[in-house]
Amino acid sequence: MRPPGADTVLVRHGDLNTKSNTVKRYMEDLLAANLEALLEDRSIPGEVERRWNRPLIHTDEDAVDAATAAATDTFGVVSASPAVTVSTEKARILEVLEETARECYDGGTFAVDARRADKTLPYDSEDLAREGGAAIWDVVEDECEFEPAVDLDDPDVTFGVEVREDLAFVYLESVSGPGGLPLGAQEKTIALVSGGIDSPVAAYEMMRRGSPIVPVYVDLGQYGGIDHEARAMETVRTLAEYAPNFDMQAYKVPGGETVDLLVDEMEVGRMLSLRRFFYRAAEVLAERVDAHGIVTGEAVGQKSSQTVQNLGVTSRATSLPIHRPLLTWDKHDIVDRAREIGTFTDSTIDAGCNRVAPDRTETNARQKRLLESEPDDLLERAEEAARAAELVEP
Repeated sequence: MRPPGADTVLVRHGDLNTKSNTVKRYMEDLLAANLEALLEDRSIPGEVERRWNRPLIHTDEDAVDAATAAATDTFGVVSASPAVTVSTEKARILEVLEETARECYDGGTFAVDARRADKTLPYDSEDLAREGGAAIWDVVEDECEFEPAVDLDDPDVTFGVEVREDLAFVYLESVSGPGGLPLGAQEKTIALVSGGIDSPVAAYEMMRRGSPIVPVYVDLGQYGGIDHEARAMETVRTLAEYAPNFDMQAYKVPGGETVDLLVDEMEVGRMLSLRRFFYRAAEVLAERVDAHGIVTGEAVGQKSSQTVQNLGVTSRATSLPIHRPLLTWDKHDIVDRAREIGTFTDSTIDAGCNRVAPDRTETNARQKRLLESEPDDLLERAEEAARAAELVEP
């Protein structure tokens, strides 16, 4: 819901406010650039104004909803509000509150949430909230067919007013964004993307904390196939929509021969050795693209290969940190996030890759025993496969 004549989007960030002024300024510039990229990519008319603490998107009434949606898809944004811009004169603000009430308030309780940044103005936030509430009450009582009611704790409709140094803004809603940090605020990481439900969500969560990702898909040969690759690439395409100004080309690592070997030679511990193959290949690719970590969708106990003991064993295949954003998430929370970001449908296409898993699972592996049972050249195979990796357009 937005006030009539809405022409601006108020953009709010959160974690940036905990940074030093120098870092905050740098991150606000990143945030503004990312907002501009999303607007351009979606052909939404709008100009981003880089204001301290509160970036603004100046647009028009026809595009303000789309601009708000773009803002709330931008990493680092906590919330955004489509608003109408007015002068800081109290009389003019009250007029706009009255106009907004006529158009948008059709029942239930209401409240006015007023905030004033400029302390030199001849009124304070309490004055504005009290007088704004009285103006809304009077116009509704006089012109509408219901009785207004005030609820300051949990109103059905909140009339927001934000007064800055030179302009004021009236709005009706704050749409939640992803939060986190602007993309580009952290170094790149390798994201192992299988196309399943978990790995794209983990990649998204790493992006949400400011780290651009380099997607890596391992071709499982006869145990993967075209459907397996297609669903992985489709999830990468979806992730790329959140970062149009960042390169999201994926690397395809040939792993079919090694998977065949593991299936033929290993029963117990096969999936752990396959994870070790993934990690070492990712490490070699990280050196190639100047990435500084590996991202996976693993969560403690979700699969037999993801017990605390097994995660400790498989992690030793690389010297790079392995980031697991979903480490303590429940499956239903991961599914909910996949639906929210748009990767769920493609992730649930049946690709048959579960045939790699053996009938007998290992939940409490020991490093020495696993190394004795896996092919001696497993990690060398991973390094060779990484060097043969090819770029794939998502």
